[in-house]
Amino acid sequence: MSTGSETDTTDGVLAEQLLRLTRRLHRIQKRYMEPLGITPAQGRLLRLVSHYGGDQPPRMADLAKRLEVVPRAVTTLVDGLETADCVRRVPDPANRRVIRIELTETGRATLRRLRNARTDAAEEILAPLTAGQREVLGGLLNALADAPAERRC
Repeated sequence: MSTGSETDTTDGVLAEQLLRLTRRLHRIQKRYMEPLGITPAQGRLLRLVSHYGGDQPPRMADLAKRLEVVPRAVTTLVDGLETADCVRRVPDPANRRVIRIELTETGRATLRRLRNARTDAAEEILAPLTAGQREVLGGLLNALADAPAERRC
């Protein structure tokens, strides 16, 4: 039977392993993304903008809320992506004071290259695992990602 302190130690080791893996994944993804001229944060914003469909591109405030950052941070990201011709600011037809962000053709092409870079990075980090181990890992990660938020006292 395990004691609480053994569980605490195991959980602490697991937490450290997850943090190390996350840092390694970020380093590898950054290396694959650098040739694209896109930062990880800009990549997240591009992916987010691409998930908005139809006639209603997101507002800057929508992006800030979904990314859980202050609006100024989104402005900086959009400025960089606009300079790279990946996104453009467009006025909302219903309220010209509202600015929406939409992907350009260059942005769509960059997003495709970004997806390929992320796949290459994932292949590199998962290379030591067999197909079966990858399947188990996927199930474990889904269980952790889909777990309910921790209850507070």
